[in-house]
Amino acid sequence: MDGTLTGTVVPRRYTVAEPGPAAAYLELLLREAAPVEFERPLLQARAEGRAGDELAELDRLKGLALQVRALLERRRRREAELSALVDTVGDLATLRDLDAVLAAIVRRARELLDTDVAYMTLNDEERGDTYMRVTYGSVSARFQQVRLPLGAGLGGLVAQSAAPYVTANYAEDDRFQHISEINAAVAEEGLVAILGVPMLLGTRVLGVLFAANRSARPFTREEVTLLNSLAAHATVALDNTRLLGETRAALEELGAVNTVVRRHSESLERAAEAHDRMTELILRGGGLDDLAAVVAEVLGGGLAILDADGHCLAEVGAVGDVGPAATAAAGRALGRTTRHGEHWVLAAGAGSEALCTLVLRTPGELSATDTRILERAGVVTALLLLFRRSLAQAESRVRGELLEDLLTRRVDDPVTVRQRARRLGVDLDDAHVLVVLSCPARLRERAAQWGAAQAAARGGLAAQRDGNVILLVGGDHPGDAARRMARELGGYLGTPVTAGGAGPVAGPQPVPAAYAEAQRCAAALHALGRAGDGASAAELGFVGLLVGAERDVGGFVTGALGPLLDYDRRRGTALVRTLEAYFAAGGSAARAADALHVHVNTVAQRLARIGQLLGARWQDPERALELQLAVRLHRLRDTYP
Repeated sequence: MDGTLTGTVVPRRYTVAEPGPAAAYLELLLREAAPVEFERPLLQARAEGRAGDELAELDRLKGLALQVRALLERRRRREAELSALVDTVGDLATLRDLDAVLAAIVRRARELLDTDVAYMTLNDEERGDTYMRVTYGSVSARFQQVRLPLGAGLGGLVAQSAAPYVTANYAEDDRFQHISEINAAVAEEGLVAILGVPMLLGTRVLGVLFAANRSARPFTREEVTLLNSLAAHATVALDNTRLLGETRAALEELGAVNTVVRRHSESLERAAEAHDRMTELILRGGGLDDLAAVVAEVLGGGLAILDADGHCLAEVGAVGDVGPAATAAAGRALGRTTRHGEHWVLAAGAGSEALCTLVLRTPGELSATDTRILERAGVVTALLLLFRRSLAQAESRVRGELLEDLLTRRVDDPVTVRQRARRLGVDLDDAHVLVVLSCPARLRERAAQWGAAQAAARGGLAAQRDGNVILLVGGDHPGDAARRMARELGGYLGTPVTAGGAGPVAGPQPVPAAYAEAQRCAAALHALGRAGDGASAAELGFVGLLVGAERDVGGFVTGALGPLLDYDRRRGTALVRTLEAYFAAGGSAARAADALHVHVNTVAQRLARIGQLLGARWQDPERALELQLAVRLHRLRDTYP
């Protein structure tokens, strides 16, 4: 065993490659692992012979992780329940077919309560009995067609008491009246545990909603509450149908309905005419300015179209400042017009994404027809912006594919690749610089979007590769381009961005070598503690000679640190890391020990071993400078050879 590790206990340290126990449990939570998998870190620790306090900590973390998993599971289930209730409300709001609404409610009851069967019975007041209206999960035709007297069976008990009832074993429950016909149908279906809740309209019971299992199972209070909510929605659907029928009958008796219909038709015609004008404008290639002019003319007022960030895309007439509070409120009510003083504000988008905001300034009231026209204008504007986005994404993809081919040397026919570039407005034979931009992983998608926009605006190419954003743009000064892009992208992302530049290059052949050099420049900036800066190889001094094109960085590092690297690899020691900490501490063994979290004697022993491996004069100024450079570049060799 290496003597450098004796005389002190070095605490276990976890690296990015070897996550700590908390990270292991977070990874299990992230991929929604089964509960049994949460035992693995603890079992592994026991197999490794970890100390008791470490095992106790792992066991505590396991317990916390399982609690978090259970909480997330409950919340997912609650989210599914709320989503089902919201969907049911949506069904009621767009009620067209009562049977479809009731079937959806019964289906959701079965899925959410995870039962074998769900069904609904309704009271037939004309015949004086109860009949099966909807079933889901049933396999028995007899059960699906059963009719029973009022007050019979479990449904009769629920209807009489107007309260939910649960039976763990239907056949053996004597709390309600058993009828042979019902018992036979239930037996043929194979039902054992049944939960029934009343469908109440005031104090009147319209029917009963059931959830049943073919084996014994308990029903929790939350499940009873959920089924009650679904039953309430079913009651609303039935009552809405009744009210709708009564309303239609009343309307048929009112002669004044003709006037209402005529006025409504006129409003629809006006709205349709405005929609046709907007559609025709878009089809003949009109832009946002033209669209704003049409809407402002139809509605009579000033109109502004803002993007998702509040920047003005088009404006006709005097609109004024509506204020961020109004646009924020409109964003929360996507697709609906809201009034703020003299302004009528509408946020439009796709799905839940707000793409634009329309601001109409008019002192008067907007009629229902005008409101529909404004809302249709929002839809047309959103479609136009989506179309533009699709075109931009397609162009960005084509530019990225071309640059990817250049970077990976997939250029079998230089003539064809030059033609592809010219179709994008890029002349590869002109002078270009290549810039590699390094930013945090969480921001890479935004950085890639920024890069695509820059490439389109500057007549260049952009791609995302090896976790970085790469741009090939016209220019002669790679260092200036790298600094400018690092500054602009950093300002856009709100975080430092490091950029390495290479070039200038002309033609497709030099692009891969320039890319490799720019990569090494960006990595060298990180190693030199200059993250957030931009530079080319020519601006990095002696390091630039090493990271420049065709330079053997790996050979330099191996030549300087080879004995230490071999020793660390064979013995599992940390001599190179100790040397790096020693240089970073200005040659102070005590400060190096603090940085490494070890005893100063351990650092002294390691330095002694370094002297044995590198020679007694390793701390001479010239030799020390070479070692410091090699230590810094060592971190880059695996990623940027």
